[in-house]
Amino acid sequence: MKQLVLVINEDSFFLSHRSRIATTAKSRGWSVILVAKNTGFRSYIEKMGIEYIDLPINPTGMNLKEEFKTFKFLYSLYRKYPDAIIHHVGLKNMLWGGLASRLTKTKGVVYAVSGLGMLFGENSRRMLSRTIQHVLGFAMGKKNVAVIFQNHDDESIFVRNRLVDPGKVEFIKGSGVDMEEFPFSEPPETAPLVIIFTARMLKEKGVLDLVAAAEILRNEYEGKIEIWLCGGLSSNPCAMTEKEMHSIADGSYIKWLGHRTDVNELLKKSSIMCFPSYYREGVPKSLIEASAIGRPIITTDSVGCRDTVVDGENGFLVPVHDPVSLAHSLKKLIDDAELRKNMGKKSRLIAERDYDVNKVADLHIEIYEKLYNAKTDK
Repeated sequence: MKQLVLVINEDSFFLSHRSRIATTAKSRGWSVILVAKNTGFRSYIEKMGIEYIDLPINPTGMNLKEEFKTFKFLYSLYRKYPDAIIHHVGLKNMLWGGLASRLTKTKGVVYAVSGLGMLFGENSRRMLSRTIQHVLGFAMGKKNVAVIFQNHDDESIFVRNRLVDPGKVEFIKGSGVDMEEFPFSEPPETAPLVIIFTARMLKEKGVLDLVAAAEILRNEYEGKIEIWLCGGLSSNPCAMTEKEMHSIADGSYIKWLGHRTDVNELLKKSSIMCFPSYYREGVPKSLIEASAIGRPIITTDSVGCRDTVVDGENGFLVPVHDPVSLAHSLKKLIDDAELRKNMGKKSRLIAERDYDVNKVADLHIEIYEKLYNAKTDK
């Protein structure tokens, strides 16, 4: 049986972003093995018929001893699966898994560049970034490799710096959304109008910029609108603390909802998605889901984010770190119900064209099959 090994930081991310790919692969005759850090979903995933291997990884740490442990584990693992297609998701897995796969006999290797995060962001350390690029370039130089990009900014970095041969590039716009789980709905027009933000509470996701824009609008719109910050805390160094979240959310005009599992229902209650991120996104799942529901989007003219909006058609693009422009765009949508409705319909059309999770899964299986059937010296 053809084997697919998915290497992902945490099992929760697998369930939210890659599970449909795995179940589709199984239905097409693949044996699927998930290698991930166990955050409590092992038994649930095993009931899906997926073999589970616990990955020793610290997703955000920089301890050299821990990093070497991750590399050594993957190197030993890949030696046991010489005929498998290995799919790396996440920068650390691309780095250590890529190096391990380059040093072992592997049938084929997939890299999913789903955002380069803080490493290539405005606070990145240049020397560390260059070192990682060199390692990735070495890893991706192996034969029978596919590198999947979600946005053209990241693709440009890798091709321009000769980290990947253009012939190995694949393009899939995001991890997809279940169009039935996130069905189109007309935005509610009853007061208060809800402006929603869904993401981990990271400063680089633009939380503070959204709050600053909300404060600009407070005198005119308090009682007429609410800002919902939907998302949990994170171990990321750029994460907001619980104390900071309580200091910016007053519980009425600005509400912090914490981690939620009913995002689709919250989106239905909202009228506008606002996501002023300057994190190096792939294609933000929050914007994909909001598009599917049929919401106008305000986001930044930044990596990954700009790929979800045709400015003036299904939303607005604003500069990063510009609460004044953000407030101005929010005001346009708050004051114009017809504009919200029309933009929301266009968002849904974009979602149906680009983000349908079944289409995304099919594209992945095509890549796996191509690598599996290719002649290679391993």
